[in-house]
Amino acid sequence: MDPSPGLARLPELVAAVESAGPKVTVTTEGEPRPLSPGVDLTAFRIVQEALTKVTKHADAAAVHVRLVYAQDRLDITVTDDGADKAPATLVPGTGFGLIGMRERAHSVGGALDAGHRPEGGFEVTTALPLYPESQESQEEEGPSTRLIKKSPEKNGQ
Repeated sequence: MDPSPGLARLPELVAAVESAGPKVTVTTEGEPRPLSPGVDLTAFRIVQEALTKVTKHADAAAVHVRLVYAQDRLDITVTDDGADKAPATLVPGTGFGLIGMRERAHSVGGALDAGHRPEGGFEVTTALPLYPESQESQEEEGPSTRLIKKSPEKNGQ
């Protein structure tokens, strides 16, 4: 059984995406540090899904993956220069890739935003903690309060 993928396998992922069309550049800022297995897998899967979205839904010639190692977090930005091939209106039941990326980020105490850029293209940004909380402390606290605060229209239901 192969070990879980992590950012060490990013060059393989980039090569696979480039074989499908767009040129992918990767930049790293800050001092790369070892990540916990959960954060490493989450980072890889988010980049993988963002790049998959580009190949499926955007007519992009270029994609940029930016990894920024800050003191206590890893910021990842995946930006493309393409025009979205998706319908102008959101079709109910679509977008599971974005939902999955958000859930992955939240599962390690991170956050994720995604959307169209004013200058064109699409951008996915995530901030993942370098030192995620232990599973026990997450269980003691219960569900993420960030998710509850983002849905105030559901009060009383």
